[in-house]
Amino acid sequence: MAKESRDFDLPEAVAAPKRQWSPQLVWLIPIVAVLVGGWLAVKAVLDRGPTITISFKTGEGLEAGKTKIKFKDVDVGEVKQIMLSEDRSGVVVTAELVKGAESSLVEDTHFWVVRPRIGAGGISGLGTLFSGSYIGVDIGKSTNRRKDFVGLEVPPVFTGDQPGREFVLRSQDVGSLDVSDPVFFRRVQVGRVVASELDKDGKGVTMKIFVNAPYDKYVTANTRFWHASGIDVTLDATGVKISTQSLATIVLGGIAFQTPPDTVLATPAQANTVFTLYADRAEAMKRPDLIARAWVFVFDESVRGLAVGAPVDFRGMSIGEVTEIGLQFDPVKKEFQTRVQASLHADRLRGRLKDPSLVTSASVEDRNRVLNTLVEHGFRAQLKTGNLLTGQLYVALDMFPTAKPAKIDWTKEPPEMPTMPGGLKELQETISRVAAKLEKVPVDQIGADLHETLQSIDKLVKRLDAEVAPEARLTLEEARRTLGTAERAFKPDAPLTQDTRETLRELSRTAQSLRLLADYLERHPEALIRGKKDQKQ
Repeated sequence: MAKESRDFDLPEAVAAPKRQWSPQLVWLIPIVAVLVGGWLAVKAVLDRGPTITISFKTGEGLEAGKTKIKFKDVDVGEVKQIMLSEDRSGVVVTAELVKGAESSLVEDTHFWVVRPRIGAGGISGLGTLFSGSYIGVDIGKSTNRRKDFVGLEVPPVFTGDQPGREFVLRSQDVGSLDVSDPVFFRRVQVGRVVASELDKDGKGVTMKIFVNAPYDKYVTANTRFWHASGIDVTLDATGVKISTQSLATIVLGGIAFQTPPDTVLATPAQANTVFTLYADRAEAMKRPDLIARAWVFVFDESVRGLAVGAPVDFRGMSIGEVTEIGLQFDPVKKEFQTRVQASLHADRLRGRLKDPSLVTSASVEDRNRVLNTLVEHGFRAQLKTGNLLTGQLYVALDMFPTAKPAKIDWTKEPPEMPTMPGGLKELQETISRVAAKLEKVPVDQIGADLHETLQSIDKLVKRLDAEVAPEARLTLEEARRTLGTAERAFKPDAPLTQDTRETLRELSRTAQSLRLLADYLERHPEALIRGKKDQKQ
């Protein structure tokens, strides 16, 4: 039994070493996916550009996830979200720009929606009819960063990278001008109106224009700007002159500028220089008045047709303008008078005087003394008609030798210049005097005498018809018979005519014989003493 037990002894168990874990190939795929996903996430974060918000009044044409943001037709961003503003007055667009666009997000960067537009400046955005609207961007030049913007309702006229300069114009009113209207220099379009707004005090309008390079160099400190809208019609001694910058300005309006030819050349004006916008070219090109003095003219007649701004004329030369028209009461004459105040510019006569020092270098006392002398010799102000069609009046200064004596009232400020009645008033006074004389004429007596005269003439005509007419008829019959006898006597076959013809022939032969005798005596004057020589000798 012991032997059998030994035959069935089990081998001794030997402890095997612990087996180490080894990665399986199946786990490689998710690991790679996790790594790629993480890399993509990190890359997306690193490549993501800045996020901005743009406020618009409406979201027309915008769509989240589709509307692009373009700069020079290159995609630089995309609209991610569109939502209403807190006050519901507009929409707020959240957009994401491409990486590297941070430097473009400055204060003067502008955004606007590009869509089809029809305006005074033309038609734009037609390409979006097929591609859809997008947001345009104009990168500014400021250094201050910004991420919240207010979008423009209309596209800017010029982008920031366009060469040229911007200038500021101030005017009493905007007239027919609008954004995008053209700017002309010698009838060449060189720029456009960028913006216009009412001044804060409400007394004027400020406009901004952009002049393209290289034309911006023609804008100097002495340059004058004026409204070029509509048609400028001038009527003078040479006829009617019609001037306009272009056909477009007749309807849409525009601005023109030029430097007066007699001004000193100056360097180009700096950007944003402020200029005055005049109403027309004539006003813009007038020489600046350096010497101005206020005067008062008192008229005893109606000034209907005289307006503020009417010229004060001295023998065809405008030396001032009317600045104020009002009424005053004369306590001495117990009547109302018209008080016209004007600003006179003596320097306008400087270039036309042989001695300009009378205007420039003379003292105030000397000039007053000269004016007193002129007034003593008849220097007066008078109202005259400047236009027979419109009835417009102007103040004319001239010499009137027959004027009544008068003096300048230097005690008043402004001083008062003596006046003369206008031509219309003189005509009215003349008509009144003639009417007064006509009233003294005895019209009734003249009418009665004329009636008696007409009756006497009627009686005379009847007497002539009764007494003189028969005698005149007999005289005419006798004259007719006499003319008939004379006609028969002068017929070709009448004896008187034949005798007269024969007599004329005899006279002709006699005249011929006398002519031969005269010729012979001229050759032989001795024949008067010796007689005619014998031809045989």
